[in-house]
Amino acid sequence: MRATRVFLTARATEFTFTLNSKTLLHTANKADLPPLPTTSTITAEEMKKMLYQAHYIRRMETLSDVAYKQRKIRGFCHLYTGQEAIAIGMESSLDFNDSIVTAYRCHGWHVTRGGNAYEVFAEMFGKATGCSKGKGGSMHLYKTDTKYYGGNGIVGAQVPIGAGLGFKYVYDAALGKEKPKHVAVTLYGDGAANQGQIFEAYNQAALLKIPCLFVCENNQFGMGTAKARHSANFNFYQRCDYIPGIKIDGMDVLSVREGTRWAKNYALAGNGPVIIEMDSYRYMGHSMSDPGTTYRSRDDVKNVRDERDCITKMAKYLIQANFATDEELKAIERKAKKDVDDELVRAEAAPDADMKELCTDVYPLSDVHIRGKQGTVWERE
Repeated sequence: MRATRVFLTARATEFTFTLNSKTLLHTANKADLPPLPTTSTITAEEMKKMLYQAHYIRRMETLSDVAYKQRKIRGFCHLYTGQEAIAIGMESSLDFNDSIVTAYRCHGWHVTRGGNAYEVFAEMFGKATGCSKGKGGSMHLYKTDTKYYGGNGIVGAQVPIGAGLGFKYVYDAALGKEKPKHVAVTLYGDGAANQGQIFEAYNQAALLKIPCLFVCENNQFGMGTAKARHSANFNFYQRCDYIPGIKIDGMDVLSVREGTRWAKNYALAGNGPVIIEMDSYRYMGHSMSDPGTTYRSRDDVKNVRDERDCITKMAKYLIQANFATDEELKAIERKAKKDVDDELVRAEAAPDADMKELCTDVYPLSDVHIRGKQGTVWERE
């Protein structure tokens, strides 16, 4: 789904975009689906907030890239650069009572769930103030007060967890003899789309009418393998014949916003799960060890940046609707960059995680012995 033209509504603080429905499709196995959205109405302030978040996440990922190369971040690190519109657009139609679980490309989602770059940086630097106390690293970010459950390092393993989170809503609603009021969102990439556990989760969610949105963030490459080489059917929204699926332009924040709203309403009407394919693109390599140039050219990446970049689109919307000037857009970008830069400095100065935390919540022992460290015994408090 791609926004194409804009007209102003009667209220000066609000505008409505018409959406190109040709890129929002649904599978043929559900002929009785409600009509898909054709417009998106949003206020200038909401759109400016989205643009700020997009700049904020991209700056955070840019500095993460630099910090990793400076060896301030160890282990794995997977960046969200290029895919920001998915998290931002979906969140605009969700709330913090809806649950989210994702895979290891999770930095941007932590921010949209109410977190900040300081918590992400501190976690990746192994600091005590990180969102997982410095013990999880890049792949294991959590913010359970807003029902954000990760961050999961095992390919596809988060999908049945998401179905389980959705089942809780079904179970709790049944106790109160009412319909579920919230949805669970479980995200996975096109590289994980062939995992057997995903299809097991599909089946159980359909049987129990679990309000779960199965979201495939299709960034076109499973590690270094293009989707056409690893999937017999790479239309990921069509991969289940008993669950309706829709495909959305994941580089267009308004398309994501309205498609998510449609899917959430459908699920909460008692219909059960929906599969959503977010057609997106990652600008960086799969991880920091992947230059991202052996299976595509630099021109390929540049063409996507020039033609589909989500930040460029957001800025165009605000200009097109006459709700921001070029200077105001630059000011939004400058503020986002400064905020992230300041949080990086603060995270670097934070205290390191205490080594006593190494086995907290892991071993129920009264003391922990570290092999190879003669005479070292840590008493558990």
